[in-house]
Amino acid sequence: MSTATEEAATTVADEQRPRTVSLRLSTVLVTVTIGALVVALVTFAVLYFAAEATITERDAREADARHVEKIAADYGVGASTIDYRDVKAWFGRLKSGTTAQLASKFDATAPQLEQILLPLQWTSTATPLSASVTSEAGGIYKVNAYLDVVSTSAQTPGGTRTTVTYSLTVDRAAGWQITEVGGLQNALPTK
Repeated sequence: MSTATEEAATTVADEQRPRTVSLRLSTVLVTVTIGALVVALVTFAVLYFAAEATITERDAREADARHVEKIAADYGVGASTIDYRDVKAWFGRLKSGTTAQLASKFDATAPQLEQILLPLQWTSTATPLSASVTSEAGGIYKVNAYLDVVSTSAQTPGGTRTTVTYSLTVDRAAGWQITEVGGLQNALPTK
């Protein structure tokens, strides 16, 4: 056999032999450890950012609830603070923070309310007790405000103390304006 044939036979034999790759055990362990750490880090990052988004959303909801509760308490104080000598200021407080539609309803009832307050010489002051959101759907909040109201009139010059509840609907999309008010009947005197 010639040298060229022997070399060709050796080359063919070498090509047919399976090739093996040898790795040190320490290299495999380091690679597996790094891979596990990368997977753990990615999992932790995903969970962390998901939790952070949930907490941020919860904090925003709580801030909105506190904001709307303050709106309701402030409105209740304004609506329950009455002085028959300055009925126009009271009407202004009734309309403050309300939508134009609700304000026009107050304008329509103003003469009747004035006819009740003036002869009775009605005065009252209010202190907020609490306010709480009862429901929220799509940025529309239902909230109750509870107030301690002290009233005097020609019939009760010594004064009376009552707890008054205002049920309000507040629309976040309308700039946090009040769209409905209930409970005013508890704050006004009856003839």
